[in-house]
Amino acid sequence: MLRCSIFAGLMLGSCVAYAQSSVTLYGIIDTGVEYYNNAGPGKGSFVGMPTVTGEVASRFGLKGVEDLGGGNKAFFNLESGFQPGTGNLNYGGRLFGRLANVGLSNSYGALTLGRQYNMTAYALFDADVLGPAIHSLASFDSYMANARDDNAIGYMGKFSNVTIGGTYSFGRDAAGPAGPSATNCPGQVAGNFQACKQYTALLKYTAANFGLAASYDNMRGGPGAAAPLASSAYTDAHAIVDGYFVVGSVKVAGGWIHRNLSAATASTQYNLYFLGANYRPVATLSLDAQVVKYIQKDVTSSAMLVARATYSLSKRTSVYSSVGYLLNGAKGTASIAAAGTVTTGANQFGAMFGIQQLF
Repeated sequence: MLRCSIFAGLMLGSCVAYAQSSVTLYGIIDTGVEYYNNAGPGKGSFVGMPTVTGEVASRFGLKGVEDLGGGNKAFFNLESGFQPGTGNLNYGGRLFGRLANVGLSNSYGALTLGRQYNMTAYALFDADVLGPAIHSLASFDSYMANARDDNAIGYMGKFSNVTIGGTYSFGRDAAGPAGPSATNCPGQVAGNFQACKQYTALLKYTAANFGLAASYDNMRGGPGAAAPLASSAYTDAHAIVDGYFVVGSVKVAGGWIHRNLSAATASTQYNLYFLGANYRPVATLSLDAQVVKYIQKDVTSSAMLVARATYSLSKRTSVYSSVGYLLNGAKGTASIAAAGTVTTGANQFGAMFGIQQLF
């Protein structure tokens, strides 16, 4: 019987024992230069490299699958997110902050254990044409680009055109320092079963030229977690309904996101509406546009318009440009650049020019 080894995570070997197996090393490097005005609090301008993604998040990873026979497979995913500008790890400094899981799959679906995407992420995959980009839904809610759970059990099954899925996390985010993707919620606290628990659910229908999805996501706070979820009695819930249709080389997609944050005096609700389109006039050129409307009743109302063009230089390398304009209400604090800054109530123009390579 032959054996397979991975040396220092870089040298990969594969072989056949009683069943076929494979391990793949892959990655994306995506960065560029961004500009935006009215940076808070002095209304100056920012020019530089972003700490978040330009178009698609930079990462490297290992994934593997083993055929166990009888339609059964075992799999694993290890994926690390990093900042090309500095080399720093994202997701609270974790080595495999994007994904770290193992599971089993067959015709009845896949069962996954470990850090994984939750159903909020899967609900947005087809309907959000911009994805987790520099100018995106993350400008209004950073969670939209970071919908993952630690310590989670997940299930997803596809039956004809219908997909159902769910996750349950015993401790949704145990990493620090606090941040949009590392909220320092300890989770799995002895004597406090509710601390940092999270569950998500998905129902999705996909046909040849259109699709619909709905998801629900409920997370609890915990002692020491980032404000305002500093207590296990506090909850943060997101509900999403979205869809898309395709006509020729044009895809039109949109949806609605409702957030209900229940955290004593910090409680809030908002509605987020988005409508976008993707058009491919030729195989090497992709054009995207999206309008987003944010409404927080009795507080503020903001809107964002984004246009993006991506040109493929080869199968693995592309260049892109993205421009956006955000109109904030008088009390609006959203920045056109995800993870950027803004003067309260100020409108913002932003642009980014970048390059992306796959390996």
